[in-house]
Amino acid sequence: MSKFLTVLTIFLLLLPAMLFSTERLPRPEKITLDNGLVVYYLQNPELPLVSFRLLIKGAGSAFEPEGLDGLANFTADMLLKGTSTMTAEEIAEALDFMGARLTFTSVEEYASGGGDCLSQFLPRLLQIASDCLSSPTFKEDEYEKELSRKVDTLKAVKDNPARALRQYFKKAYFGQHPFGHISLGTDSSLARMSLSELKKFHAQRYRPDMTMMAVVGDVKREDLIKILNETFGRWPKAAGPAPAASIPPLPSPAGQKLVLVDKPDATQAYFALGSPGFAQKDKIAVPATIMNTLWGGRFTSWLSTELRIKRGLTYGASSSFQSWKIGGLFMASSYTRNEKIGEMLDITFDLLKKARSQGFSPEEIESAKNYIIGQFPETLETNGSKASAYLRLVFYELGFDYFDHYLVDIQAARPEEIKKAAARLLPEKSYTLVVVGKASDIKKQLDKFGRWEEKKITDPDF
Repeated sequence: MSKFLTVLTIFLLLLPAMLFSTERLPRPEKITLDNGLVVYYLQNPELPLVSFRLLIKGAGSAFEPEGLDGLANFTADMLLKGTSTMTAEEIAEALDFMGARLTFTSVEEYASGGGDCLSQFLPRLLQIASDCLSSPTFKEDEYEKELSRKVDTLKAVKDNPARALRQYFKKAYFGQHPFGHISLGTDSSLARMSLSELKKFHAQRYRPDMTMMAVVGDVKREDLIKILNETFGRWPKAAGPAPAASIPPLPSPAGQKLVLVDKPDATQAYFALGSPGFAQKDKIAVPATIMNTLWGGRFTSWLSTELRIKRGLTYGASSSFQSWKIGGLFMASSYTRNEKIGEMLDITFDLLKKARSQGFSPEEIESAKNYIIGQFPETLETNGSKASAYLRLVFYELGFDYFDHYLVDIQAARPEEIKKAAARLLPEKSYTLVVVGKASDIKKQLDKFGRWEEKKITDPDF
């Protein structure tokens, strides 16, 4: 072998290690303000743009009082509806003038927010954002308008089987657990909601010492610190200890829970099937990601191929994992004509059994690895995606080097690990299955799967 070919061979052998050893996400600098708010900062001078993201621990839907589903998201929505210095209209006009974006929302474990703007407008955007968080006015007229909008949204969700399915599934799977709270609210919770409850939730849960922030973009460190001290640094320190931010263990289905939701005017039937997943720090995450990519996580997955491409039963079928600190959820879903829902579920359960018993071929696994690696770069391309990643890595205690070894672990995953992930995580005897459709057309098809709890979509709540 020539010297050139020898060198080329060595280079090709080392290329994968060289690619995967590259730092995927630069380490940020940590800045702590006097009021306890923690900021993670990365300068990126490539373009005159800056993004920031916020995470407020303990202010998510899991911390709502019982019976007040939607309180956390309602509170977050009201932050842009007026502050001690600006009305809702003035906030909207200021954002429009800057061409900036500012949002607030909540998920189960935390409230979140974020904004994007040209670098020159960062001081103004952070001033508005800090005012929204620290001194919202919660005006009665804005509250009533938002409440009316939420009631209308709830009606629209009930009229859309695909959207309603997710809410019914969440209630069926999590039950009375705090993760069973419906973020958009329910008929009962919106009826008993009050402005005083929003103010109380904000006062208790929105604290600088429970807030993390990430700023990425074209701003120098000394300039950012000055801006932060003049904006978020003026958020008063919270009095007393922070409220509890712990969440009970997730429920685990024992046997089958089957729920049929009757929507008499539905021409299609929608299903969601779920079982326990894994926590964010669980080592099974990598083989599980590969397994799910093959089973239902991409267009050419087993589930999509069988239900959509081969059988023509649907235009969409997928599965996914969602992970939190305390556990996770596996969920598969699709829809079809009413008369085909039984066939669709048969195929779905057959594919679950096949994956658990047989696993996947080396060729399929290699394809999934290449797919995941190929899709990965765009997940950290923007300033905003980097800022969001910093907060997730800190909140879930994954470490800033997580992405450095993630792709290496994907490449190194073995077929037997992926088969074990399928055996552990794909439901067999214990699961929750919810179907939304015209009961008179589909009930006979469903009887073979077990005993169903029946609901009417016109009944209050989920």
